[in-house]
Amino acid sequence: MSVGLEQPKSLIKVEGIRLSACSAGIYNKKRDDLALIEIAKDSVIAAAFTKNNFCAAPVEISKSNLQKANPQYCLINAGNANAGTGRVGVLNSKAICKELAKKINCIEEEVLPFSTGVIGEDLPVKKINQAIPTLIKNLSENSWLDVSKAIMTTDTMPKAISSQIKIDDSMINITGITKGSGMIKPNMATMLSFIATDANVTKEILDKIKQNSLFKSFNRITVDGDTSTNDSFILIATCKSKLPLIDNEDSKAFTILENEITEVCKKLAQTIVRDGEGATKFISIQVDGGNKISECLSIAYKVAESPLVKTAFTASDPNWGRIIAAIGNAEISDLDTSKINIYINDVCIVGNGERSDTYTEEKGKKVMICDEIVLKIELNRGNYSEQIWTTDLSHEYIKINAEYRN
Repeated sequence: MSVGLEQPKSLIKVEGIRLSACSAGIYNKKRDDLALIEIAKDSVIAAAFTKNNFCAAPVEISKSNLQKANPQYCLINAGNANAGTGRVGVLNSKAICKELAKKINCIEEEVLPFSTGVIGEDLPVKKINQAIPTLIKNLSENSWLDVSKAIMTTDTMPKAISSQIKIDDSMINITGITKGSGMIKPNMATMLSFIATDANVTKEILDKIKQNSLFKSFNRITVDGDTSTNDSFILIATCKSKLPLIDNEDSKAFTILENEITEVCKKLAQTIVRDGEGATKFISIQVDGGNKISECLSIAYKVAESPLVKTAFTASDPNWGRIIAAIGNAEISDLDTSKINIYINDVCIVGNGERSDTYTEEKGKKVMICDEIVLKIELNRGNYSEQIWTTDLSHEYIKINAEYRN
């Protein structure tokens, strides 16, 4: 079940990136569940990871390895999160990095491990290590879609996008993949996301682009309010294009590249919400007229994560009382509720803090049956605006998560 989500179309290869996917037998059913991304030497990498205190072993290892070497490989498995596994989990992540390094003739610290799936179970090291030669043999510039399929868990379809932009006289390629459907409230990124460009940039510039693009994309989504133990975001610049080096954030080239990578991140982030577990609606929550960014986001998330609001959307029930209750629970100091207006698409349901004179239940129900809904909240107390994206909460979400380990 997904909302307005289509299978990825043809993806553009990025010079300096090769990928592969295969089955290591982590799942009981036959499917690809292991992937490898090879990164050209002299590439620049920016990364962000979960802020969950119970971060998974591969997150610990990846963060550590990034401090010691310039990564050349990302080794990704689905079906097992290797989280909540203690010292054994760390040793297991190191073991698969070591095996790949031995087979590929690089150092262990040049491998970044990533895992997604069931928490609390030991990583099947033997199965993964046995599949590594197949991964190496099948590396190709054209395997982005294969990898996007291999890293899926409860996702109903792969999530990938490509873009091309022209900067000066150079054509720049950008391709990204992501996965995620449940346990979604990133506090830096998403479940797993890998984006590559052939742009020629410095490490400082790529870090700036990462920070700004995450702030406007993956850090603006929530499905169920739960931040994963394994969230990881990797942004790679292979520096293979003929474009002159971008080393100044005040340059036109920086602005063009940052805007395009941000758009790619937004679209990828939205695919996660559109494919949210059990989702029947894609909901944009826009909060306007706040005193500061933080209060706009506080209200947006209170509404987005209210089970009462979410289930009302599932039922296509314009129960606006639940919305104002959620807004009131955002703990915004000196909030004048008499100034608040609320719209569902183009229907005003609340005006000046009370039921709008123009509102009728018939109008409310008509817009609530839409698959895609914009809920706009006007605070009328400042000049800041923020938008986040979320889903409803259906019976299917409960079924998926109740049966997750069966």
